[in-house]
Amino acid sequence: MDIGRTKIINIFIMFFIVAAISFFSVANILVPKDVAAAENPSCVTDKCHANMGKEEYVHGPASVGQCTICHEPTAKHEFTPITNVGNLCNECHDKQFTGKNIHPPVQEGDCTGCHDPHQSPYEFFLLGEGEKLCFICHDSGLAGEKHVHGPVAEGGCSVCHSPHESDFPKLLMAEGNDVCFYCHEDKADAFQEKKHMHYPVEDGCVECHNPHSGPFENNLAADGRRELCFACHDDMQEHVGELKVKHAGLETDKLCLACHDPHVADYANQLIMQPAELCLSCHDRQYTSGDKVVVADMKTILEQNKNYHGPIQQNDCSACHNPHGSNNFRMLQEPFPELFYAPYQASNYNLCFMCHENTIAEEKLTTTLTGFRNGDQNLHFVHVNKSPKGRTCRSCHDAHATNNPKHLRDEVPFGAWQLPINFEKTETGGKCLPGCHQLFGYDRGKPVNNR
Repeated sequence: MDIGRTKIINIFIMFFIVAAISFFSVANILVPKDVAAAENPSCVTDKCHANMGKEEYVHGPASVGQCTICHEPTAKHEFTPITNVGNLCNECHDKQFTGKNIHPPVQEGDCTGCHDPHQSPYEFFLLGEGEKLCFICHDSGLAGEKHVHGPVAEGGCSVCHSPHESDFPKLLMAEGNDVCFYCHEDKADAFQEKKHMHYPVEDGCVECHNPHSGPFENNLAADGRRELCFACHDDMQEHVGELKVKHAGLETDKLCLACHDPHVADYANQLIMQPAELCLSCHDRQYTSGDKVVVADMKTILEQNKNYHGPIQQNDCSACHNPHGSNNFRMLQEPFPELFYAPYQASNYNLCFMCHENTIAEEKLTTTLTGFRNGDQNLHFVHVNKSPKGRTCRSCHDAHATNNPKHLRDEVPFGAWQLPINFEKTETGGKCLPGCHQLFGYDRGKPVNNR
């Protein structure tokens, strides 16, 4: 009994061993060595999609062979077309665009209009590099002018524009000038510190500058030294064009910028300095103008003479001179005789009569109009109101500064000569000995007989 039972057990064991060996041999034939590959078969082989994953930037699912995250696992490449790429992308990229302005490709769900869904040599899987991608849709002429804005030149459209959404027009990164101030910090600081801002700056930098490219330096829409200014200041263009006497500053390379800052300034009218200081920055030497007029060294004259004419005291050269030019001698605001002698007409002295009463030259007798009288005889009338050789104001007075009372000159300009006036003041009058003439005196209380 024991021997028979033992044989049966041995036979059963042998059968089990043979069966097990046979089973595992067949199993090794049917099951791939790489079980994971069988569960997630790769689309990338030497024969199919061999270049996938070769670029510098590879989309996450493609980099790990997870094609079925985006594509249906249908055999023989019979994939159902993806009809809503945007929704598919948002399954992972759960960015919801809620800005006031959305880039059209984003709004239309066309993510692949800008991004390659698999791989790209460019960051963010873009279809092109920088501006080249933008110019697939946008006009490349935006960057076609001589002077190109730095970000555009570097292909950095996204420095200023958001490629997806923005709360600001044109998909800008910030409101108006704030976009510019990201880079132009010096201007931002200056705009806060200065008192006067040019109104186009308030409206926006793009009023004068093209943010992409322009034919003129600093991406200006026109020559920024004058023509751009005239785009708004057309009245000044007409005025300057008609002038007989133009300010030399308008003939320099800087033109308008010789005196005005186009952005901000501490002084009215965008002047770059206090007005009189600005004038003296050029009028600090004697020179001869293009029309052969000798222009005095005004800075030295003012330093050497203590009694200033009223407008000079107020630092207001423009009270008498038009800073752009005029049709009058020496760019004067109103007519004034150029010569030593001139017949009297009130209109010839409009400049003086802007401040002074014209009656000072028109009334023979007075006790109130002027202190320059002999008794009640008005000596201004005697000198000026004479035909044909009335003495003009400049015969005795300097319109800028002297060391004498009443702005009296030391010398009379007579042709090429400078004749000493030899004026002496008295308590009730005075006397003078101009050139080769006899001594003349006057007294307000006791008239002097000069005959």
